[in-house]
Amino acid sequence: MMPKHCFLGFLISFFLTGVAGTQPAHESLKPQRVQFQSRNFHNILQWQPGRALTGNSSVYFVQYKIYGQRQWKNKEDCWGTQELFCDLTSETSDIQEPYYGRVRAASAGSYSDWSMTPRFTPWWETKIDPPVMNITQVNGSLLVILHAPNLPQRYQKEKNISIEDYYELVYRVFIINNSLEKEQKVYEGAHRVVEIEALPPHSSYCVVAEIYQPMLDRRSQRSEERCVEMP
Repeated sequence: MMPKHCFLGFLISFFLTGVAGTQPAHESLKPQRVQFQSRNFHNILQWQPGRALTGNSSVYFVQYKIYGQRQWKNKEDCWGTQELFCDLTSETSDIQEPYYGRVRAASAGSYSDWSMTPRFTPWWETKIDPPVMNITQVNGSLLVILHAPNLPQRYQKEKNISIEDYYELVYRVFIINNSLEKEQKVYEGAHRVVEIEALPPHSSYCVVAEIYQPMLDRRSQRSEERCVEMP
């Protein structure tokens, strides 16, 4: 039988060897502000370095899962990345499912604990860009043609759908009379072709548009101004 003092020495040696081999997690390495940023269902996981990290001295490891699943999945493209973001668009393409992401950091052989996002549901949280707008002059009127923002390529190729298949979208069009510095809303509705009629000649106008989502009571930013001179 091993003497008591030898057995105790063995346990201490084993414990220290195990700790040295795996390195303890360091709270100061733990990634901060881990969250999803989503525009038009482009879902990007972002984070900030831990307090102890500066420069490019660390690498990061990303995992994700659907709410309710026990098993986390590795994101291979972001396994050992030096970036502070990871594109999880393909992994979070079921837009009404809630997801989690998490990140851990490694530096000089030490590893942080995992930092996890709040629950993320793309349908609720993605932000819609303003509409793309084209303007044509027709017999003293302006014909405004609006396009909803594009979805990621995967949606367009595999599902052949647009963002209008997921939300009720209301388009708002505003015209600005540059000489009077006056803005007026000229349209609000679901149509994507809007005619602004009876504009006085020899005047300068700018047009802007935005998208409103009634179900979420949310509006996009405004589009860039498109300006024209009426002949």
